[in-house]
This record gives sequence, C-alpha cells and structure tokens, in this order.
Amino acid sequence: MATRSRRRTPSPARRPRLPLRYLLPVLVLCATLAMLMLRGYVHNEILADYRIQPEAASDKVPEKILEGGPVIDTRGGRTDSMRVPDHRIVLTFDDGPDPTWTPKVLDILKKHHAHAVFFVTGTMTSRHPDLVRRMVDEGHEVGLHTFNHPDLSYHSKKRIDWELSQNQLTLAGAAGIRSSLFRPPYSSFADAMDNKSWPVTEYIGSRGYLTVVNDTDSEDWRKPGVDAIIRKATPKGGKGAVVLMHDSGGDRHQTVQALDRFLPQLQRQGYEFQTLTEALRAPSADTPVTGLDLWKGKAWIFLVTAADHLTAALVVGLAVIGFLVFGRFGLMLLLSGVHARRTRRRGFRWGDHPVTEPVSVLVPAYNEAKCIENTVRSLMRSEHPVEVLVIDDGSTDGTARIVEGLGLPGVRVIRQLNAGKPAALNRGLANARYDLIVMMDGDTVFEPATVRELVQPFADPRVGAVAGNAKVGNKDTLIGAWQHIEYVMGFNLDRRMYDVLRCMPTIPGAVGAFRRSALERVGGMSDDTLAEDTDITMALHRDGWRVVYAENARAWTEAPESVQQLWSQRYRWSYGTMQAIWKHRRALFERGPSGRFGRVGLPLVSLFMVLAPLLAPLIDIFLVYGLVFGPTEKTIGAWFGVLAIQAVCAAYAFWLDREPLTPLISLPLQQILYRQLMYVVLLQSWITALTGGRLRWQKLRRNGGVAAPPAAPVPRGPVMGGRTAG
Repeated sequence: MATRSRRRTPSPARRPRLPLRYLLPVLVLCATLAMLMLRGYVHNEILADYRIQPEAASDKVPEKILEGGPVIDTRGGRTDSMRVPDHRIVLTFDDGPDPTWTPKVLDILKKHHAHAVFFVTGTMTSRHPDLVRRMVDEGHEVGLHTFNHPDLSYHSKKRIDWELSQNQLTLAGAAGIRSSLFRPPYSSFADAMDNKSWPVTEYIGSRGYLTVVNDTDSEDWRKPGVDAIIRKATPKGGKGAVVLMHDSGGDRHQTVQALDRFLPQLQRQGYEFQTLTEALRAPSADTPVTGLDLWKGKAWIFLVTAADHLTAALVVGLAVIGFLVFGRFGLMLLLSGVHARRTRRRGFRWGDHPVTEPVSVLVPAYNEAKCIENTVRSLMRSEHPVEVLVIDDGSTDGTARIVEGLGLPGVRVIRQLNAGKPAALNRGLANARYDLIVMMDGDTVFEPATVRELVQPFADPRVGAVAGNAKVGNKDTLIGAWQHIEYVMGFNLDRRMYDVLRCMPTIPGAVGAFRRSALERVGGMSDDTLAEDTDITMALHRDGWRVVYAENARAWTEAPESVQQLWSQRYRWSYGTMQAIWKHRRALFERGPSGRFGRVGLPLVSLFMVLAPLLAPLIDIFLVYGLVFGPTEKTIGAWFGVLAIQAVCAAYAFWLDREPLTPLISLPLQQILYRQLMYVVLLQSWITALTGGRLRWQKLRRNGGVAAPPAAPVPRGPVMGGRTAG
C-alpha cells in the first residue's frame, strides 16, 4: 500500500488538542455502549430480580388489615383499608402495557363503555408510551407497579424509592401524569399480607401512595379457559370488587375473550365498571406533571425510543455483517481453490513461451538506511536478469550513499528532492531501460525466484499488472504473528478470489509488476490518493488490462512492530482505499472494461474492504452485550462458531501458501485484540473522510530486521552486468 505522500513544511508549534477524528470514535463508542446499556435496563436485562419471597408469619400485621379491604392506606401513619361499594367493579390489569394485548383490552373496554385501572411497570411504559397515553385519554386510571417488577420485600428503602421514582419518570414522559396508586409485584389478597410485605406497605404509604391489592382474582395468568376466568372474576352476591387481570406477561387471548363476555354480562346485572377513585368517590389518583419533571420524563422516553431504534439498526447491521462475513468466507474458500487448481495444474503456462526479457526494478526509498542494503542485495541474487533503480526521495539518513557504496553492477541511484512515492516511481519509470517494470518497497527483500515468477504472467498479452505474494518477514513477535495471519489469510486469499473474479483491487507496493505501456496509457502513478498502488490497479482495470496474482512471487517485508506504527500504516491504507474508490466511482456508470470493474470490482471492494470492516465491531459489541445480559451460553457458542470458521479459512490459506500452522495458535487473541485496533483505524478513516480532514504522512520507523528470505537458496541467477552478485 501507500508508503507516503508529499511532505509539508512543519507548522509552528501549537497547543496540543484532541483532533476531531480521534474524539469522534470515542464519542461514537461511548454513545453506542450507553444506548445498549439503556436498552438492557428497560428490557429487564440489568438489575432484574426474579426472586419471590416465600410465605412468612403475619403476627406483626394489624388485624384490621388482614380482615380489611383491598385498598390499604398507610399514609401519614394510618392503618386503614377500604372496600369497593356494592355493584361496582374495579378491573385492574397488571404488568403492561403490552403492544399486542393492551390495545385489544382497551378496545373492549371502549366498546362496552367501561373504565379500569392499569398498574404499569416502568420498563413497559418506557417502551410503549403511546399505550399509556391512550389509557389516560380514554378515562382509565394508571397506577405504579414498580420499574423492574422485583419483590420489594427483598430490597432496601433506597431501592424502593428508586423503583417508584423511575416508574413516575416514565409516566411523566409517556402521559404527563404522576400517580398515587401502587400495587406491589407478586401481591394478592389483603389477608396474604405477612411480616415481610407489611413493612414495605407501611413505607410505601409514608411516600404518599395508596396500596391496592385485590379481593377477586380471575387467575387468567393460569390460562384456565374463558369460562373459568369469568367465573372466578365474578363477585358473589352483588358485592363490589377489585378484580385482578393481566394485559401483559404472555399470551392473553383468553383474558381478551373473557373480558368481551364478562363486561356486558355483569352490566346487565347492574354492575358499573369504574376506576378506583370513581368507585370510592375520591379525587383522581392521576395528576398532571409540569415543569422540569415533565421534560425529564419526555427526555427519558426519547432516549429509550432512540436506544430501541439504535438497537434495531444494530441488529440489522449485525445481519448484514453476518451475510458479508460468511459470503466472503464462502467466496474465498471456493474461488481460492479454483485459482490454486488452475495455476497449479500440470502443464499450466501463462503463454506460449516463458518470459525471459530483462526487467527494471524500481525501489523508491526515503530514509531506508537500515533496510536498503538488504533490499538491493536480495535483488542481486535474482534468477531473472534485472536492472535496479533506487530512487532516493530526498532521504536525510544517507540512503543513497549506502547504495552507491555497495558498488553493485546493474544498480543505479537516482536522487530527487522529496516529492512522495508516486513521483519517485514516475521518475524511476522515466529512467528505466526495459518494458517490464517491477516495483518494491525499500524495506522488502525478494527471494531469488521472485522476479522470475512475478513476470511470467506477462506471457499473456492481456495482462497489464501482476500482484506478488507479500509476506511478513519479522513474524517472531506477537504483533508480527498477527500481521502474518492477516497477510496470508486476509490479503493473499483475497487476491486469489479477486483474480478469479478479474477485479484485483490492489497491487501491493511491496511486490508488483507492470507493463510500461499499461502504466503510460493510464498516466503513470498518481498522487491523488494515499494508496497509489490501489489507485493504479483500479485505473488499469478500467483501461481493460487484466491484473493477476502470482502466488510464487514471494516478497518478505518488514511489518510495523509497534501499535503506533501499525495504526499509522493501516490508517493511511484505509483512508487511501476510500479515496481510490471515490476517485473511480464513475466506473459504476461506464461501459466496457471500466463498467465491468465498476459494477463488479468496486461493489466487492466497498463491501468487503470498507463496509464489512466498519460493521464488524457489531460482532464484538453483541458478544459483550450477550455476555453481560444473556443468553451467555448461546453467545459464547456463536462466537466460537465464527472463530472456528475463521480458523478453517486461515488454515486453508496457510496450506495454500505452504506455511506452517503454528502462528494460528494466536488467532483467538488476534480476534480479541488486534481486530479491535483495525476497527478503530477504519472508523477513524471514515470520520476523517466525512469531516474533510487531510491525512498527513508519517514515516514508519524500520529496524532492518528482514535481512534475507527464510531458507534462501544459493545465489545462481544472472544480473545485468555479466556476473552474479552476492
């Protein structure tokens, strides 16, 4: 990929500040995590407590409460209870609102001109505020049923206050009201009050709430059948009742059917269906909320809605990335196998005769003093006749003097003021003697057979450029091993696939070959982007040339050895690739070879190299989400399933490249750590592009650690100058 762009004169020192392209990824990540936490909170995935207190003694509960009515008043230190007057029924519905069943219940109540009390949870109200608004608009009363539906007898007063305040917040945001009615979760009749629940009831009263239990249980939660629900919900002897039903918590079709028969049946018997305060001839328990409390509630509902929408979008994104990942894996496995069978079959040749004509090797170099001798000496061992042009791009470390001091035949040094890699390559092209041009980086070493293998595809006159097999030479460190896996699996397996599809996106800067005539037809190397190798490859496709992959043309390059250097390199690659895609976007609408590349190559490159890596973090986000909120076992199983597929692809790629499988031991760690770094790099590239930022080149520091190819053969190839150099 790109080595550098034109350097700029350093600007005067300014106060350091966090650039927008660094700040935005952090903000995006924090906002996404906050929204997912909010969603987990309102979906009972955080702080949910499903414990139910077993029955306890009731000797500390006042007798008149145990023998009293379902409305318990402990406000201001009172211990009173009330019953609903005869021939009045207060229908109460717990656990909603539910998007499926609550509207049906409301429709039937409206049909029969009946009112009811809905004891709603904060979680459901947050998710379905429109239903609570409808309840209030149609004259029903709304009460609190806590936020998360825990058994409050397990919890402290602080948690009880929190459950109440959060429930009130959701009511304010949904319908602009607050309520003074409260029903404890898992409550039943007044005579079931015990020494565990009574202190909670007393405390609830001290906070200004009426506690409402029931004296008639329809037991609709058991789903006993419509007739049984009606029978159990009907009070005896014309007495009044607080009837317990449910509009949420599962399939409530029996409740809905029973309600449609129950209401007219009892209305004919003279019963009225009223809210609790209507039945008790008391002021409404629901009062308007104004001012700051109202706006806090509205803000809460807005955030919950946004979190749900974001999560839904992320799920869609996860489905898309799943399709892209598995689609790419499938294509790579299938088409790389096709490529290997085609190029490895007995008697395969690129043309009628092998390519033996001499080659010009261009080595652009900027401050490569530590590496350049190894690079040039590796070329001197070439089995193919070569001339070597080292284009010194304004180095300040004596790179040119080192090459000149070697005194090697067939090696020329061309000096120029620093102008960037594209200009250096164009300068070398203008001074090259031969029609076949090999380009390599100044930190790369070739095997003796590399140049020969690299130029053989030019036996086919349709081939305009050839991508070689770039390998990591310094793979003895952990970060080097991770890049080695990436090169073998991510780059070379991809190149096999793109070769078969005839839309190779990039000739690697470390090892690539070109026809001079093909380069001249497209105007040579361009500095329009930071990925001049991707830019020139796309230009050649659009001009009608074939670009192929030569797997045996191996080059060993020095990969970055620190996170900072790796970040700098991949940031430049990602941003440059986006620039190249944008530059060649017109190919989408053109005809001929350009149109074919535009409608096949550009979409694939955009999907697999830009969109897929951008969405890939969703896999890890939902992994963390699943580990925290569940289902943990399925989440872990899914992650290991994806890892297994990646391991199969990686092992296949290593087998094709005849590489030992030992480095794959670090593959799980690579997926956990290294991949996250690549995510942030790509996101930063996107933000830089969208915000109009201009990426500056930063020179990668080299250590000169790649001195020779592994197990390099004894030099025996000819060079321009008449003798073998060593």
